[in-house]
Amino acid sequence: MRKPKTKFNLLRQKIHIIIYGSDTRAGRLFDLILLGLILLSIILVMLETVKEFDAKYHHILVIFEWIITILFSIEYLLRTFTTNTPRRYIFSFLGIIDLIAILPMYLSLFSAGTKVLLMIRALRLLRLFKILNHPQFMGQSQQLVRALNSSRRKIAIFLYFIIISVILIGSLMYVVEGEKNGFTSIPISIYWAIVTLTTVGYGDISPATPLGQFIASIVMILGYGVIAVPTGIVTAEFAKANSNQNKTDEVNPTKPEENNCGNCGAENHYKNAHFCYNCGYPFSSG
Repeated sequence: MRKPKTKFNLLRQKIHIIIYGSDTRAGRLFDLILLGLILLSIILVMLETVKEFDAKYHHILVIFEWIITILFSIEYLLRTFTTNTPRRYIFSFLGIIDLIAILPMYLSLFSAGTKVLLMIRALRLLRLFKILNHPQFMGQSQQLVRALNSSRRKIAIFLYFIIISVILIGSLMYVVEGEKNGFTSIPISIYWAIVTLTTVGYGDISPATPLGQFIASIVMILGYGVIAVPTGIVTAEFAKANSNQNKTDEVNPTKPEENNCGNCGAENHYKNAHFCYNCGYPFSSG
């Protein structure tokens, strides 16, 4: 016979649902407030680097930073306390980021210059994906990940080709232009080739001879292909994955459209499933 849950356990469960559950109204509100605090914290750190603003409002900025740090500390403790596997959260990527986000303010009490690490809080914006942890968004993101994974070899070969190209072009420009025109070494010439091929064009080094300018023109034109090729590879793989998904849905029309777990993102649940097979998260009945 199962023992009834105590008020403490019920409270712990409610807090867990609010913090980790993004499919409830309270959970989404919590995530949106958390996202707002993260954005506010980043803005405050940015404003602190403006000397005129910091000189005028330094004490106010420090007070706000401590308030946000304390709120983040409470959130971190609640996440650790309410989860069934605290060790798993503490050593997870987001758990480590959460810890790093609160440490700088405490370390600033003992050592100066650590507050710059507060910008690590920008990584907490990754929690936006948790707020958008709707099955439709999760499915699209997983398709994109699969497309990137499928195209990684093609992109690696393309990058290898680009590396060889810039080495050859840089070496050629070193011979054509020489030191008198700013191409003082092959590494500097390779730097010019990379800047030109990627269409950045700083202009700190430029060819002066007609042959060098002709080669530069060819490199500039090739630069547009450098941008287009990786994009085309990933787009083709994404379209292929989407086409395969549509064929699967046609073969199995009874498969639900939103069949991903709202907690861990696991796919392919039965239509009448009440719990996630991966993490045990309960599905809403409605």
